[in-house]
Amino acid sequence: MNIEEKLTTSIISAIKTLYGQDVPGKMVQLQKTKKEFEGHLTLVVFPFLKMSKKAPEQTAQEIGGYLKEHAPELVSAYNAVKGFLNLTIASDCWIELLNSIQAAPEYGIEKATENSPLVMIEYSSPNTNKPLHLGHVRNNLLGNALANVMAANGNKVVKTNIVNDRGIHICKSMLAWLKYGNGETPESSGKKGDHLIGDYYVAFDKHYKAEVKELMAQYQAEGMNEEEAKAKAEANSPLMLEAREMLRKWEANDPEVRALWKKMNDWVYAGFDETYKMMGVNFDKIYYESQTYLEGKEKVMEGLEKGLFYRKEDGSVWADLTPEGLDHKLLLRGDGTSVYMTQDIGTAKLRFQ
Repeated sequence: MNIEEKLTTSIISAIKTLYGQDVPGKMVQLQKTKKEFEGHLTLVVFPFLKMSKKAPEQTAQEIGGYLKEHAPELVSAYNAVKGFLNLTIASDCWIELLNSIQAAPEYGIEKATENSPLVMIEYSSPNTNKPLHLGHVRNNLLGNALANVMAANGNKVVKTNIVNDRGIHICKSMLAWLKYGNGETPESSGKKGDHLIGDYYVAFDKHYKAEVKELMAQYQAEGMNEEEAKAKAEANSPLMLEAREMLRKWEANDPEVRALWKKMNDWVYAGFDETYKMMGVNFDKIYYESQTYLEGKEKVMEGLEKGLFYRKEDGSVWADLTPEGLDHKLLLRGDGTSVYMTQDIGTAKLRFQ
């Protein structure tokens, strides 16, 4: 029995002894003692006044005195405030409770059954072009802790990780490694795979910014203002054009690009796994956006055929979300490659399968 159950049994015994009445357990109303009073649990004595034929405070004093005398292992002190009896639980009782909890490895855990609710918790969601950062650490620990709490409360929990393993940002790291990596590997560099690939994402950005700066100076010298020159420089950066071409080849299943993509992603996954193991984090199901984007493209084309979306002159596909208070959202680029939202549509579909 827990403390409240033991206390209820003793109170029923007190009523029987003091007033000669048998009372059901449901008549014993216990609540947490208000912080301004001494005690742990408070007994509401009003239901017993007809039996005691005495004032509320006197009835409370009598019950409290009985409990302290006959159940000292349970009640160490009491005080009566009108019709409320504030009871201080004996220290030995708390120690006994804590020892029983310590002796039960699965104390408080409710096992899931076939009829338990199914709960999906998604966390981590990394990109394979850079290492896990502090935000991912927080996300992983919170997600894993929440999954454990939900499971301990009898829910069927599916821990899910959605990995962003494709897109222009992935191609940036791949292209930079081809240009500046000299065949470097995690083994040759002594770096975790995700850290190594992250270095090349930074390298791409460094060289890209240098190209943009040089082109801007050229276009401004030709008479463009700064804003026009920057837009044109970013659009004409040879490095960015190469990255976009690599993405087109990836979506066209070019064997060389796909092989490079797999090799570098495998390095990253090995690095991620080290981090997950160190944190004690795991997953029941992992979705890869390199797979979900195809589902998304299919849905986008279906929506285009049904008139839900529209195509611009450059071939890009958009959704008009202004009726919902949003703006127009890009779903497919003009060259046919996918964007984040394309992947999200595919992921949303797969979640319900």
